[in-house]
Amino acid sequence: MRRLASALRRFVLPQSLRYQLLSRSLLVMAILLLFIGLFQYLFMSEFIYKNRAQSMQSQILAVPRDQWLAVGNRGGSAPGDGGPGPGGGGRLQFLFTPDSSAAFIDPNGQMIVLMTNFHGNLTPPRLSEDVYKEAMAERRRLNYRVVQGQEGGPDQLVVLQSIEIRGRLVGMVQMSVDTKPLKDVLFRQLLIFLALSGLAMLVGMLAFLPVLKRTLVPLSRMVSTVKQIDAGNLDERFPAHQGQVEVDRLAISFNGMLERLEASFAAEKEAKESMRRFVADASHELRTPLTSIHGFLEVLLRGAMYQPEQLRKALVSMQGESARINKLVQDLLLLAKLDRAPELELAAAELDALVHEMEPHLRMLAGQRDVVLRLSPQTRCRIDADKMKQVLLNLFANAVQHTDPQQGRIEIEVESGPETEEVRLTVRDNGPGIAADHLPHIFDRFYRKDSSRTRKSGGAGLGLSIAKSLVEEHGGSLEADSREGEGASFTVRLPANEG
Repeated sequence: MRRLASALRRFVLPQSLRYQLLSRSLLVMAILLLFIGLFQYLFMSEFIYKNRAQSMQSQILAVPRDQWLAVGNRGGSAPGDGGPGPGGGGRLQFLFTPDSSAAFIDPNGQMIVLMTNFHGNLTPPRLSEDVYKEAMAERRRLNYRVVQGQEGGPDQLVVLQSIEIRGRLVGMVQMSVDTKPLKDVLFRQLLIFLALSGLAMLVGMLAFLPVLKRTLVPLSRMVSTVKQIDAGNLDERFPAHQGQVEVDRLAISFNGMLERLEASFAAEKEAKESMRRFVADASHELRTPLTSIHGFLEVLLRGAMYQPEQLRKALVSMQGESARINKLVQDLLLLAKLDRAPELELAAAELDALVHEMEPHLRMLAGQRDVVLRLSPQTRCRIDADKMKQVLLNLFANAVQHTDPQQGRIEIEVESGPETEEVRLTVRDNGPGIAADHLPHIFDRFYRKDSSRTRKSGGAGLGLSIAKSLVEEHGGSLEADSREGEGASFTVRLPANEG
């Protein structure tokens, strides 16, 4: 009982979709039934009045014409009659129905009452002369009208029928009946229609309730899914095929929104984790040289400053550590600028000429290592020369750090082909190579193969990340290829500029 009451309360809430659908459907049905009832009433009224008028016209036309001629010649008395007047008319009162009244109007407009109804309370009404003239001119056409009763008298249905013999108009018969029996029939029909309409609405409501409940099942499922999602389960999805086009479209839209939210939360989580790692790595990278400088200062303060050899070594070491800090801070500032998408000063240039220009500097950095240049001429592309030099220096410095000082070999290749629309800059080395599990992460910031963070094999781990960001700002890409023990190669791909 409580469940039924609770369900009923939920249903009759004005804000409930079920209530609104049911009430509006019933309202539309009621308006339609109202219009149907109105048109039915008007149609039935016209039909009943016209049908009764045709019956009355048939009664008038059934009277022999010579009797109407006799009525007109004798001033209203038919053969064998006792004279005109109420209740008179001889046989005429038996030719018409007893609930009707009749009168004869001669061509001069004089009315002769032929009969009244059997109650004697229905006398023929006197109409205007214009109505009689119009009815006499229409001859055989059905002419009827409803006349309002005067001084409390009943409304009457009046039929006017002109009578002519051998083409000569002898007069007009006016026959009328009380409209109350006709109105009673119409009222009974209206009551029957209202009763049937009310029953139809009741049956329709009872039949519509389970159909409506079943129709709203997909929405109920979506509500239950929303509750699960609201509990923090972003993996949940709305059923996309429930047999209702609108609900399916809504579900697909919600699923797309959930996918975007889930991706956004995942990206935010990854960004927070990356930021945490970035702060930890940056703090570690800065802490190490600062700790070293602090240690040298303590040594100097304990008396080493008075020993020239130890003072020189300490100052040289502190200079190296401060240079490392300065380089790290500059790299971090550059990465921050790249994250804000700086505008590069791009201009058409030949990449091979840029490498030729940097050759002395590169060989100085390589030391005893073998440097081989393979440069195709006139490899034109749009670049920022300073930024592209930094890319090449970072890639070359990475190769120097991972090759043997005596046996190391570094190749720089610049090429472009007529079948391609790009210029490729490749830096190869014969170092130890990169393991497959490290290769996907080498462009990450502060990432190094040596997890112990020693600097025997490299710097802070920002050079490759900076190079990749700069290349992408040029609209190109930077890729790495390596097998462990076979060296590594880094390829820069830039859009070619034929102009």
